[in-house]
Amino acid sequence: MPVFHTKTIESILEPVAQQVSKLVILHEEAEDGNEMPDLARPVLVVKQAVDNLCKVGQETIHHSDDQILKQDMPPALRRVEESAKLLVQASQMLGSDPFSAPARKKLIEGSRGILQGTSALLLTFDESEVRKIIRICKNVLEYLAITEVVETMEDLVTFVKNLSPILTKMTKEVDNREKELTHQVHREMLQRSLAQVKTMTPVLISGVKIYITTRQQGSQAVQDAQENRDFVVHKVSNEIHEIMRVLQLTTYDEDEWDADDLTVMKKAQSGIEGKLKQATDWLYDPNALVGGVGEKSIRGILNDARKVGEHCVHPGDREAINKAVGDIESMLDGLSELRARGQGTTPQAQTLASAINQRLKELNAKVKDTVDRTEKASIIKPAHTVAGKVEQAQRWLHNPQINDNGLGQQASRLVVAEGRKLADTLGEPDKSNLVQLCNDTERLTNQLDDLQRKGMGNSPQARAVAQNLSEKLQELKGRIENALVNKVSDDFMDITTPLKQMSDAAVVPLGTPGREQNFADKCSNFENHSSKLVNTAKLVAAAGGSSNKRTIEAINSSANQAEAIAPQVVRAARIVFMNPNNQAAQEHYDLLKKQWSDNMEKLRGLVDEATDTVSFLRSAEDGIFRDTERTENAIKRADPASIVSSTSSIARRANRVLQVAQQEAENSEDPQFVQKVGAAADNLRSSIAPMVQNAKALATNPRDSGVASHWRNANNKLIGGVKDVRQVVEQEHNVPLPPDISQLSLEAGYNAYAHPPQSRAANRTMFNPPDQESQPMSPNRPSETDDEEEVAFPGGFPTPQENQPIMMAAHALHREVKQWSSKDNEIIAAAKRMALLMAKLSQLVRGEGGSKKELIATAKQIAESSEEVTRLAKALARECTDKRMRMNLLQVCERIPTIGTQLKILSTVKATMLGAQGSDEDQEATEMLVGNAQNLMQSVRETLRVAEAASIKIRVESGFTIRWSRRNPWYAS
Repeated sequence: MPVFHTKTIESILEPVAQQVSKLVILHEEAEDGNEMPDLARPVLVVKQAVDNLCKVGQETIHHSDDQILKQDMPPALRRVEESAKLLVQASQMLGSDPFSAPARKKLIEGSRGILQGTSALLLTFDESEVRKIIRICKNVLEYLAITEVVETMEDLVTFVKNLSPILTKMTKEVDNREKELTHQVHREMLQRSLAQVKTMTPVLISGVKIYITTRQQGSQAVQDAQENRDFVVHKVSNEIHEIMRVLQLTTYDEDEWDADDLTVMKKAQSGIEGKLKQATDWLYDPNALVGGVGEKSIRGILNDARKVGEHCVHPGDREAINKAVGDIESMLDGLSELRARGQGTTPQAQTLASAINQRLKELNAKVKDTVDRTEKASIIKPAHTVAGKVEQAQRWLHNPQINDNGLGQQASRLVVAEGRKLADTLGEPDKSNLVQLCNDTERLTNQLDDLQRKGMGNSPQARAVAQNLSEKLQELKGRIENALVNKVSDDFMDITTPLKQMSDAAVVPLGTPGREQNFADKCSNFENHSSKLVNTAKLVAAAGGSSNKRTIEAINSSANQAEAIAPQVVRAARIVFMNPNNQAAQEHYDLLKKQWSDNMEKLRGLVDEATDTVSFLRSAEDGIFRDTERTENAIKRADPASIVSSTSSIARRANRVLQVAQQEAENSEDPQFVQKVGAAADNLRSSIAPMVQNAKALATNPRDSGVASHWRNANNKLIGGVKDVRQVVEQEHNVPLPPDISQLSLEAGYNAYAHPPQSRAANRTMFNPPDQESQPMSPNRPSETDDEEEVAFPGGFPTPQENQPIMMAAHALHREVKQWSSKDNEIIAAAKRMALLMAKLSQLVRGEGGSKKELIATAKQIAESSEEVTRLAKALARECTDKRMRMNLLQVCERIPTIGTQLKILSTVKATMLGAQGSDEDQEATEMLVGNAQNLMQSVRETLRVAEAASIKIRVESGFTIRWSRRNPWYAS
């Protein structure tokens, strides 16, 4: 079947599919009794193209040393050649008899063979190109595996000299491949992993260097140095394994998340396969280093297998994997103990090594079977965010009598679990209030569950409980989001001080009293600090207010990186602590420290992006008030330490406000807002230093009322500066609703703006400059009619069944667009057409009336509407003054045309299945068409949501007009 994961494949298949679609239509018209036209000339052109393609294919086979390509390409070439012959025969037969049925059969079989054979040829060649890159990646991995035997500086020079060219070649090849891919997500995954490899390479070389120096000096830090080195090798190796995995992907599901069970399992499976060679080499070498890369590869395989077990669907698979892992782990511990005692060559050790190797092969096979079974199960799991879980729960609550296999109830309980998880990190009274709300929500969930078990899911009592639970879930969601804003304000107030304190403690001169304890305390403080930041960031990703998948996954990725590198920073600091005069140790520590700092800065930026800015500024302002109150209490007690602590907190919060204000200014292209927020920020900035200076004086003389008065004046000025920043940003994010049209002033320069998402009314309009009049929508019903829908489906939009996945995808988009009036909103109008066309396509694919010609034409219309949605979204993005919103809109709409083009090709493939219905090829074509349709509808839905948000930040002078008028349901009119 056709695949479209590269631009080259898509560009070649599209024109082929266009020609084939014409032949399919001619065939169908002939079925109705029409005379077939003379096809001699077009068939000759196809024959010549096929001959040239086969010639190139044969040359490729001859010059290639890829045995798989030599095996797979000849059958594809034969199919194309045979299909071309069928077309020639059909053309000759039709020349003699334009109504020949056997000729028409040869025509459709030849057309199908040309399209699928060409696709197979392209895929075979592309897979060969991917294998070339993977071989380069494996070469890099082989070089990385020898780091544990690099023991001198001369060895290191040779190692770097050999590694650099092959690493450069891998980087270049992956870069080129990334640009060729059509799936945006796959490109981003390659970019992310490749960036990590580039970033960690200097740390790798430094890690090997510090291991060599500490080992040569006989330092006690050699174990930490080895752990540092092995960590970096493991990290780089994992990223290269991920690159190899992504290179082999050919499809993508728009609903897929990095945290999906199946995605996690496939990554773990890829990790196992990538570590098997190093594991086998270690097992067969009785003198291999205990605790070295080989042994760690085996333990890594076991950890990856555990991940597969944790995320699999069937409990039996989980038990079998866990038992196998436990057995191998016990055997590995025994082998390591024997080798550590110098008994690695004994029969007992060698028998154990052989047994472990066999068990690893069996475990790998078990993991593969488990992943395959989970993939086939296709079980819908709860969403990855609290907002998504609440949405799933609400669907259950609105239809409690419908069996959703417990998804809605499970989602409700998981929201409660997230709330309790967050509550554990809070202080009183916030903790008790959140726990009480969680208990209330759980109690109502249990009540509704009991009623459903008794068959009373649709009773008045159940509906009342469902309504109450729906309100509680919304309240809980809001409470969680507000609590997280406060945590972000507090926890990310200062991210670097514990790191600086640990760095200072590492270089305290030898012999200083309490040196060891001070360093241990600072290390512990840093690890706790890093852990707190990581946990808060993960909570924001799971339960914050952001619905942007890219932002959420980036937060989780950065948080995981920070979590992994923090212990290595501590180890590097310990090496410096034990070797204060070792310049290499300091340089290595500086590299790791920079890694952690840069990653944490990135993480803080992502967390800020996922946090509502106005809520954050209010929380920071409230925090300053609390710190001010603590300072006043400290003044009364004449407590200098508390004064220093609370006023330092005030200064840090003020600096965070400045940082966020700067982010807002940099993100905006509205000159008026940039000027206002810049002025407010300058005012705040000028007030921080005087407050700090007066605070120092106050800490020195806490009983001096004059000094206290000076501090209060300076602090009040700072508080005023924070308030000014908050009000400027608040005004930008909370623009008032437009007045009634009858009250609009037509004075030059007047503009009205749309209200932002936080408090949208049922109907809202964004006006262009008033030279073009805009009439308000009726609050009770939309002004436009649904003639288009009535013509397509007189009885209303079809209700999808579970066995109608394309119709379900169309219905999901239709439900989204029905919220909005399409008057003065071309994006909504185009999306509505797409939903109707996709519903029609569903009927055509299922054989519910229509013709092949209609199938091809409908797919073409959907592709044209895809282009229209993309064109309109890009036009909106150009006029959006919010850079993040603009980039997000461009990213989500970018993939729509590609998916639309693929839909045309796949519809043509489906149309060629005449006479092959029910075959494996027909089933595969249908599955690919279904997946494509779901991806397209999901991409359009996401584009609509982002476009609506971006519409509130349109340049005033642009003249761009788009109306987002929410339609009230008819029952509310």
